[in-house]
Amino acid sequence: MQNNRCLYHVMAGITTVIWGTTMVASKVLLNEGLSPAQIMLYRFLLGYAFLWILYPRTHRIRSLHDEALFAGMGVFGGSLYFLTENSALVYAQATDVSLICASVPLVSAILSHFVLGERLSRGFRMGSAVAMAGVALVILNGNFVLKMSPLGDVLAFAAICCWAVYCLLVKKLRHNYSTLFVTRRLFLYGILTLLPYFLYEPYHFSIEMLQRPAVWGNLLFLGLIASSLCYVMWNSAMRELGIIRTNSYLYFSPVITLVTASIVLSEHVSAFILLGAALILLGLWIAGRR
Repeated sequence: MQNNRCLYHVMAGITTVIWGTTMVASKVLLNEGLSPAQIMLYRFLLGYAFLWILYPRTHRIRSLHDEALFAGMGVFGGSLYFLTENSALVYAQATDVSLICASVPLVSAILSHFVLGERLSRGFRMGSAVAMAGVALVILNGNFVLKMSPLGDVLAFAAICCWAVYCLLVKKLRHNYSTLFVTRRLFLYGILTLLPYFLYEPYHFSIEMLQRPAVWGNLLFLGLIASSLCYVMWNSAMRELGIIRTNSYLYFSPVITLVTASIVLSEHVSAFILLGAALILLGLWIAGRR
């Protein structure tokens, strides 16, 4: 039993590392001319197709309530989450948005505490405080002046609320369906609920753009690895470890993002980032120990 729990901790850790690199991959695609909505559409289409290959079976949906949960997952964990987070970057500074989004473990923990009754231990509260201090050091990187944007901040906060609701919906499905089927259903509803957005922002297809190695390479990474594989591992971890413990790993995501950016985009890694990474690891240890 203990070994199985360790496996789910490894899944959550690997997913956090991979998700920490997705902002760099998305930035490359944005620089190539794709819109945030196009990036999400392509990665979910690839993820959905890949999961059909891995798991071609279907499940009988037990009730309209379950179908509503699947639809809600597609909205809150897919279309609405990605649109609010990416739109926040249009109106606010990236450091401001990142700092707000890094608080998603706290928001999801509070929500799961009141809705599902998951316990907020003293160790978790202490560890979260230490980890958030580390996140602030990583993101601010020695520049302690934030340029506030009310609309951007509201959108960023809406994004983390969407993710917290998505986590609750995953838990409410319990073990009635396989994780591969749940994730595939999530992608389907994510795609369907994203399509109306293209009435607001018309979709322009370019085969020439998709033939560029930087475009199809990053799309394959986002679709097959960061979407299909990581969502499956994350959903599995949440089912076994709970929302609070699993989402605690997301504190380390900004560190992965900045390290990846320093390698791919030649951005500087300062002493503040290293100190922040140490605080985040310490916070994770405090929050995770019994």
